[in-house]
Amino acid sequence: MTQSDSQTDSPSPASSEPPPRPAGIDLRGVWFDRVTQAQAVDHIMVHLDAGQGGWVITSNLDHLLRSGRDPEFRAMLDECDLVVADGAPLVWASKIQGTPLPERVAGSEMVWSIAEAAANRDKSVFLLGGDPGTADASGEVLVRKYPNLRIAGTFCPPMGFEKDPEQMEAMTRALRESGADLVYVALGSPKQERLIREIREVLPGAWWLGVGISLSFIAGEVKQAPVLIRKFGMEWMHRMLQEPKRLARRYLIDGIPFAFVLISSSVLRRVVKNRAELETPAGRRSA
Repeated sequence: MTQSDSQTDSPSPASSEPPPRPAGIDLRGVWFDRVTQAQAVDHIMVHLDAGQGGWVITSNLDHLLRSGRDPEFRAMLDECDLVVADGAPLVWASKIQGTPLPERVAGSEMVWSIAEAAANRDKSVFLLGGDPGTADASGEVLVRKYPNLRIAGTFCPPMGFEKDPEQMEAMTRALRESGADLVYVALGSPKQERLIREIREVLPGAWWLGVGISLSFIAGEVKQAPVLIRKFGMEWMHRMLQEPKRLARRYLIDGIPFAFVLISSSVLRRVVKNRAELETPAGRRSA
């Protein structure tokens, strides 16, 4: 995967070209953009202003694990236009290997910051997915918080919709007719990523974001972890206690062991990097 290796400045007001993709790092073969949440939101908005759509994935530990097992999912990570680290272990690993990401960029927080930016810049948002009524309820909450926000539409597809041509047509028609600038897709991973990949050309000028359970957080249907728990990277434990049957395996059997693998590989990468630096003429002189 070829990416830009240096952060570029924002274009001058006279330029119509948005900035290229930000600088990034590699974590176990997956590219992560080296941006703060504010920078990610600004990147999206600048591209929208230039009439260019895109796809952002807020990638977590489960995504990184899946990318090594599922070539299709790995390809989706490679194809999207912005990948941010939605997981404390990813940020820790980046720092350990000597290529630090500036911060965790959580999808559950980006849904708010993108909505705020959209309200300030007259951009519209389409809410797709969630349980029946969730998209409508979350839209009402967002508009109460950001009165200038335009909700372009909502759609809650039934179970198995992806195998029903009529439901797929109804959904794509609703999206196309909405003319939305931004689309939040709340179907859980990897289902939401697969859908975005399939239908994003319905609105080629829009930015698409898979938001998982975030619409339920906004609507107040599911309680989000307290800020302090999120700050210390323990949101996974809060979520597991809420849904132990669904999430225990993901976090305890798959997630924790893989976190150790990730940290260990980052330590090894840092050791190799330091050794290589010491073996250079400049490194030998300084030693």
